[in-house]
Amino acid sequence: MQAPHEAVPDWSRQGFTDQTVRQVVRVSTGGTRARIELSNRYGRTPLTVTGATVARAGKGASVQDGTVRHLLFKGQRSVIVPAGQEVRSDGLAMKVRALESLTVTLYLAGPTGPATFHQAAFATTYRASGDHRADTGGEAFKERSQSWYYLSGVEVAGGKGGACRSGVVTFGDSITDGYGSTVDANRRYPDVLAERFAATGHPRSVLNQGIGGNRVTADSTWAGEKGVARFRHDVLGEPDVGTVIVLEGINDIGASAWPDWPDGPAPDVSVAQLIKGHRELIRQAHAAGVKAVGATVTPFKGAAYYSERGEAKRDALNEWIRTSGEYDEVVDLDRTLADPADRDRLAPAYDSGDHLHPSDAGYRAMAEAVDLDEL
Repeated sequence: MQAPHEAVPDWSRQGFTDQTVRQVVRVSTGGTRARIELSNRYGRTPLTVTGATVARAGKGASVQDGTVRHLLFKGQRSVIVPAGQEVRSDGLAMKVRALESLTVTLYLAGPTGPATFHQAAFATTYRASGDHRADTGGEAFKERSQSWYYLSGVEVAGGKGGACRSGVVTFGDSITDGYGSTVDANRRYPDVLAERFAATGHPRSVLNQGIGGNRVTADSTWAGEKGVARFRHDVLGEPDVGTVIVLEGINDIGASAWPDWPDGPAPDVSVAQLIKGHRELIRQAHAAGVKAVGATVTPFKGAAYYSERGEAKRDALNEWIRTSGEYDEVVDLDRTLADPADRDRLAPAYDSGDHLHPSDAGYRAMAEAVDLDEL
């Protein structure tokens, strides 16, 4: 599992007042137009974004000279995002290369109140006092975080690499999110998958919808809505999605046996309940014409919430994923990452150190286990 947000320094609870937030995101495909999505999904009051810019990323908080562009929202520089909703900026004519990093800067005159955020970005976010949305240098950005705030998407259109409904969503928990990967290095498995597509000469959109601590069957006060509930928004609500890769269930298993789960003791989740949850994800995907790829749950022996009973559940769930035929395709990440000397453990080279989350090498092996032709 991933630690709850109280253990990771962030700015979400206090929010922002007369501050500028600068965030760096690498896109998976190129094109000629770009826009951003801002989320106030968990806000209780309307969010006012006084202004936003996009630029080609430089080093740290700096951006490349001459690339700063002001974003518009229905022709205006400022936008109000209602509580519980999201907005997209107007499309901006901008040539973007596949795998290029863009810097999105938001000026929030505020006060905003608590911020909708993604806790574990594994990327550095920068903050400055006052309005510095048009700065090219990074000198004013003296504070650092490793979360993303309000920015929930960067969309690139007009490229030649992708066809209609070619997008791939990776759906899961902290292992999909990239927990344990090197910060600012884009070494999560969805990043490497996007690199593999780009290397073929046919880049495809790869969207990471992993949330640390997330479960298939149960909501969490710190790790988001349960998978069966958020799937419609986080997968089917995204544009041009044709395939989803589902890797989730280890937190349902681990929380069942662990009294220190951050939400308190969790109900004991059976294999039958996990299979029912996966069937619901498959049903939703198929109803929307989306191909569902099931990933076997990776080894976790030695992790804080490991138990022999939990291991038996993982084995049973994986056997169902492999043999039931209910997923359109299967990627066997369990066998990819397992230690040959003990198949219940991550191989040492693939272990980030907590016996649950892969290392950079492990995430690369995961991405390389995916058959691109099956997608």
